[in-house]
Amino acid sequence: MKDATALKPLWKSERKRPARSWHLGASDLFLYAAELVVLFLIVCAIVPGWVAPYSPTMMDAAQLLQPPSVKHLLGTDYFGRDVFSLIVYGSRDSLLIGLASVIVGGLTGGILGAFSGYIGGWIDQVIMRIIEVLMTIPGILLALAIAAAIGPSLINVVLAIAAGTIPRYARVMRSQVLSVKNRAFVTASRSIGSTGFRIFRKHVLPNSLAPFLVMATIGIGTSILTGSGLSFLGLGVIKEIPDWGTVLAQGRGYLTVAWWICTFPGLAIALFVLAINIIGDRLRDKLDPRKSGA
Repeated sequence: MKDATALKPLWKSERKRPARSWHLGASDLFLYAAELVVLFLIVCAIVPGWVAPYSPTMMDAAQLLQPPSVKHLLGTDYFGRDVFSLIVYGSRDSLLIGLASVIVGGLTGGILGAFSGYIGGWIDQVIMRIIEVLMTIPGILLALAIAAAIGPSLINVVLAIAAGTIPRYARVMRSQVLSVKNRAFVTASRSIGSTGFRIFRKHVLPNSLAPFLVMATIGIGTSILTGSGLSFLGLGVIKEIPDWGTVLAQGRGYLTVAWWICTFPGLAIALFVLAINIIGDRLRDKLDPRKSGA
């Protein structure tokens, strides 16, 4: 008589589930920290009054250029304004610039790239030649030129930054569409009589979005960095409540006597850009079919 264990099905006897590990790796800790940073800054942008201890426009002549302390966590500027409150309230315009410029530039570039790659022919040649001409100009220089030409304002800054990102999004989207539209499942759908628009909507576009979404996620941090650079040069948003780049520009003249005015807004920009890049890298790993199928 055979051993009873030999009669058990293979999936019960030999295939064992790996033990679940609750140990968090360094990459997971970095991801959670990045998510917390982004979440905190989003809360600051939506409800700054809940986070900031003071009004960003409140000036106190008795608290000029005070270093970080219990009363003022990040010190005060040359007007006696609380630097932490300035950073909290300034996050609204900074995040708005990053999101809006990615939406405008990503949609415009994505539509151009998808249309060019799917239609092909002379339309593809014309669009790509225009895109290649724009790509010869660095995005920051193109944004500077446009912002200087149309004047400083929130909408103009968004348009200037978005214009510099359109070529990159168009190239990425076109390359994805070209690689997807010749695959077997697209050919099979065409052979059963599906229309070109249906094939594009059901098959080509959904399978082309993964790298585009990753690029758009990382682009938010890049756009905020560019917007802060424009504000630092005096071409950004001019409002009573300054954004991060404007706070940097206002504090550069006091760097030797009040280092905190420039340091902490700069750290806020660096932390947000780093957090967005970490999230974008993890999103890229999740959407990569070679890694997800392993």
